[in-house]
Amino acid sequence: MSTRLALALAALVPLVPWSQARIDRLGGGFRAQEEVLYLWSGDQVKRLLPGFEAVAADLYWLRTVQYFGGQRAFDRNKRFELLRPLAEITVTLDPRLEVAYRYGAIFLSEAPPVGAGRPGEGIELLEKGARNLPLSWRLRQEQGFFTFLFLHDADRAASILNGAAEIPGAPFWLRTLAADLAAKGGDRASARRMWQQMYDQSDEGVIKQNARVRLLIYDSLDAVDRVNEQVQQVEQRTGYRVRRLEELRERGLWRGPLADAAGVPFRYDDSTGRASIAVESPLWRPE
Repeated sequence: MSTRLALALAALVPLVPWSQARIDRLGGGFRAQEEVLYLWSGDQVKRLLPGFEAVAADLYWLRTVQYFGGQRAFDRNKRFELLRPLAEITVTLDPRLEVAYRYGAIFLSEAPPVGAGRPGEGIELLEKGARNLPLSWRLRQEQGFFTFLFLHDADRAASILNGAAEIPGAPFWLRTLAADLAAKGGDRASARRMWQQMYDQSDEGVIKQNARVRLLIYDSLDAVDRVNEQVQQVEQRTGYRVRRLEELRERGLWRGPLADAAGVPFRYDDSTGRASIAVESPLWRPE
């Protein structure tokens, strides 16, 4: 929780029940777990609570996080329909609440079942944040990162990162990374570097945790590549395709675990001779 949010809640706790009661009474209530949202814009909430926009923004942001966590934990379908409007209401009420743009983008962009699987909306939220907070190079940086990581548009990402590098206080390596994307069109090494930067820059919380998982995914994908190289070499030398990955260990070609960074054994398809991260692993993501 940000210092600003903590102070706001401490100072304005007596107003929160009144604010919520007014919203529920005039708007018909808000029941995120039932996926009902009666007030669909921040402007509507502003009219109900003139002068208390900051309190309402904090309240709606807490509800956004609660809704996202509830969907991940309890909803089988995990559709997250209310996620975008909740985030939009929050930043309309307080356009300078940077955490809402950054965390909201993560919630929207990550693929199911981790997130909503709508990276275009996540990037739009970051772009809106960059317009409202033009001196925040981090919002523009993450817009560039997400454009590459989720939309796989290296040229557009490079352009955004170059723009971020122009903002006072921005780190020098943004230009270097932009040049790498423009020259190479993007690769796993570039993606790993982006997630590493997000991990290093973030305090403990959703963004840092998400970056940590992504780095473990890349470690696992690198291990899968090495396993597949060994399988291919056996077939090229002997004409025989291994039927079980354990055969690599039996032949003295593999010493480490035949599992991903979460400890889940790799899936192996002996009809194609290809290993992959198992679908049941927490590190699996759709390609």
